[in-house]
Amino acid sequence: MTSLEFKVTPGGCLKGNIRVPGDKSVSHRSIMLGSIAEGVTEVSGFLEGEDSLATLNAFRAMGVKIEGPDRGRVVIHGVGMHGLKAPAGALDLGNSGTSMRLLAGLLSGQSFDLKMIGDESLSRRPMRRVTVPLAEMGAVVHTTEQGTPPLMLKGGQKLKGIDYTMPVASAQVKSCLLLAGLYAGGRTCVTEPAPTRDHTERMLMAFGYPVQREGNQICVSGGGRLTACRIDIPADISSAAFFMVGAAIAPGSDITLQHVGINPTRIGIITILRLMGADITLLNERLAGGEPVADIRVRASALRGIEIPVDQVPLAIDEFPALFIAAACAQGRTVLHGAEELRVKESDRIQSMADGLKVLGIQAEPLPDGMIVTGGVLGGGTVESLGDHRIAMSFAMAGLRSRGDIRIRDCANVNTSFPGFVELSRHTGLKIEI
Repeated sequence: MTSLEFKVTPGGCLKGNIRVPGDKSVSHRSIMLGSIAEGVTEVSGFLEGEDSLATLNAFRAMGVKIEGPDRGRVVIHGVGMHGLKAPAGALDLGNSGTSMRLLAGLLSGQSFDLKMIGDESLSRRPMRRVTVPLAEMGAVVHTTEQGTPPLMLKGGQKLKGIDYTMPVASAQVKSCLLLAGLYAGGRTCVTEPAPTRDHTERMLMAFGYPVQREGNQICVSGGGRLTACRIDIPADISSAAFFMVGAAIAPGSDITLQHVGINPTRIGIITILRLMGADITLLNERLAGGEPVADIRVRASALRGIEIPVDQVPLAIDEFPALFIAAACAQGRTVLHGAEELRVKESDRIQSMADGLKVLGIQAEPLPDGMIVTGGVLGGGTVESLGDHRIAMSFAMAGLRSRGDIRIRDCANVNTSFPGFVELSRHTGLKIEI
């Protein structure tokens, strides 16, 4: 793959009404559950990014007939809980950790052996957080000695329900075990130390599969069935986050992001920006396919540094690269703790963001579980995104307030979550080119 660079020229502001691509988390799950449901599931708003397409192609490889995607529309001809077939070769999940971790659960109860592989970045990511509890359920899943992909799943295992308390709040681990629980004898219960995104639970219920929730414990019983339904996928709040931050920091900005998912387990970005003084209004709140959505209007305002509340961290875990840019433009210090999860994403997002901010002249002190950012004047320079889509898009928005050009290297992976990012950014007023 040739290296792709973004160049952002200083200045500008964000204006207009836009709709960012569909939610990645919901897109993945619509394919997974639609494939093992009975009947035909129609999906609109599907994210046609590389990660969601990796999930779609995996189910095609296992014999599911899927039409599209065509402008966000996908039609899935479900094969039922036990209708998946052994693929001809390994399932290649590209850069998508969500695909691999969730499929480890869903596929551990199938009758066939299976191998899952990924690109260089995915091949370095930790998988023991799912393979250890899956082994407790009776699954046989092998990794490398380092606990990284490829994953080898042995078919024909009899899974049993377990009670699992997660050591770290992670929606991917929770979802993996609930999906395995669909194929397990008895009840599978997962207890989370802090609330994490609940798209899996919401979508299971949309497909008519009962989910019990008591406090911070979520349970499913094995042996049920899913019934096909219609799913309207909201715009992804993680993708909207870049424009929210951009509008908040750039004087003169006034942007409305349409039909954005405001799932209570995902709105940390809104809460944190508001605590920093951002001018954010939610309009036209409604439900779409079991998920709450709204139009989000953001106007420029003076931001101030804050101590980020620890209870908001799991609700904004993917948005911190963008929030660090907001912190760089805020008056005073912003302090983040409790976000060690950021160190094992597509890159070590704490170190990558701290390094990039320093290049641009901002004081950024990485901590084992977070960062201290002191607001200042953004200069120009060349930053490394390390192939991490969220790092690349965050530094692009920094150009709205920088004194010099910002060059961002290694940006090809932006297509994993946000195809069309450059065009949409340009359309709203960011001076960006490839």
